[in-house]
Amino acid sequence: MPLKQAIPLGLQHVLAMFVGNLTPLLIITGACGIAGGEFADLQLQLLQNAMLVAGIVTLVQLFAIGPVGGKVPIIMGTSSGFIGVFNSVAATMGGGVLAYGAIMGASIIGGLFETVLGLFLKPLRKFFPSVVTGTVVMSIGLSLISVGINSFGGGNTAKDFGSMENLLLALFVLVMILVFKHATKGFASFSAILLGIICGYVAAFIMGFVLPTTGVTADGVEYTKAWVLNWQKVADASWFAIPTLMPVKPVFDLRAILPVLIMFVVTAVETVGDISGVMEGGLGREATDTELSGGVMCDGLGSSFAALFGVLPNTSFSQNVGLVSMTKIVNRFALSTGAIFLILCGLCPKLGAIVSIMPQSVLGGAAVMMFSSIVISGIQLITKEPLTARNLSIVSVALGVGYGMGANASILNQAPQAVQLIFGGSGIVPAALVAIVLNILLPKEKKEDAAA
Repeated sequence: MPLKQAIPLGLQHVLAMFVGNLTPLLIITGACGIAGGEFADLQLQLLQNAMLVAGIVTLVQLFAIGPVGGKVPIIMGTSSGFIGVFNSVAATMGGGVLAYGAIMGASIIGGLFETVLGLFLKPLRKFFPSVVTGTVVMSIGLSLISVGINSFGGGNTAKDFGSMENLLLALFVLVMILVFKHATKGFASFSAILLGIICGYVAAFIMGFVLPTTGVTADGVEYTKAWVLNWQKVADASWFAIPTLMPVKPVFDLRAILPVLIMFVVTAVETVGDISGVMEGGLGREATDTELSGGVMCDGLGSSFAALFGVLPNTSFSQNVGLVSMTKIVNRFALSTGAIFLILCGLCPKLGAIVSIMPQSVLGGAAVMMFSSIVISGIQLITKEPLTARNLSIVSVALGVGYGMGANASILNQAPQAVQLIFGGSGIVPAALVAIVLNILLPKEKKEDAAA
């Protein structure tokens, strides 16, 4: 693919995941009490390192180093799946740099553990038929739809969340994506997400000249509206900065290591689902044993590598699975240009600042469509096999009980804390575990036995 086409196709992947790549760090540094004041410089270093690490690990996933890397069109980034566990670790250890160091130590051990799981994934593959991976992919998409809608309204922390300006800006982006996708051909159609986001940037810039950029809350506090482009952030950012190795010293504490190990098993299942989804949605086939094994190993070693730079575990980004499923662009060279841009953002904070000021409603206009396409990929995986009574039971119970329980975590308020950590906050984990267990326990039907 020519470079002039590859760069924008890779850039739209970066725009889709950029905010999500940094958000987990902002949340966990806040939980540890190292989000500002005397720790402001440390937090900036961690955010810078997060971009650098995501780019490097993505290149390994795309092209592989030995058995590490699936050579699949996947973008890697900071995982949000660990937020619940890390919040609990921070509370248990009293916060501070010590708690964050324990999180890093647990991530190093957990990443190595997931690497071993990936190495032996082939004999475990029988536990992940398409009905199981399809259910996991569906639950990933379903869990992200609410995230997309929150962004559509401007971000649920915005003072003007759900305002007409935010909704119309997001709707404008969505309409422009549909126009580029279906009213054009070739490159413009493939780059529909990027072009739609650029149109959203331009619209937000124009809105700043014709609409009031500030509002007042009910108690009289003035705030800046969520769709406003913060150019001062770009002006203040430096042009070049060298990332810091081990900005936080790792601490190895069993209180952090044990719950984090469990989450690394879960994230391995999620990665299997992501790779299955991207191969089904982008190439119309199932992922091979080598692709799944290499992908999970990259997840694990990438997470250990990230911890050396003070960054939370890296994993496959579901947002980009939806983007691949939607655009059908699986060219690894194109995706690698996005990875290189992430590395440049890690070296040039000003580039990162330009992307980070994107209004949430602009991202939301693209996200609602991308995330829904992940659900469709899951359906395609499930229907690869006959929808027998057994398969219907697996999908129904996994989504109804598993995903439903995880998506409504308050139902687990009376459960032990360990159960809340594993099952609460995300429907992906319980849906995956229920699907795996039912696939093992439910007897196969006679036609399936005969075919086997």
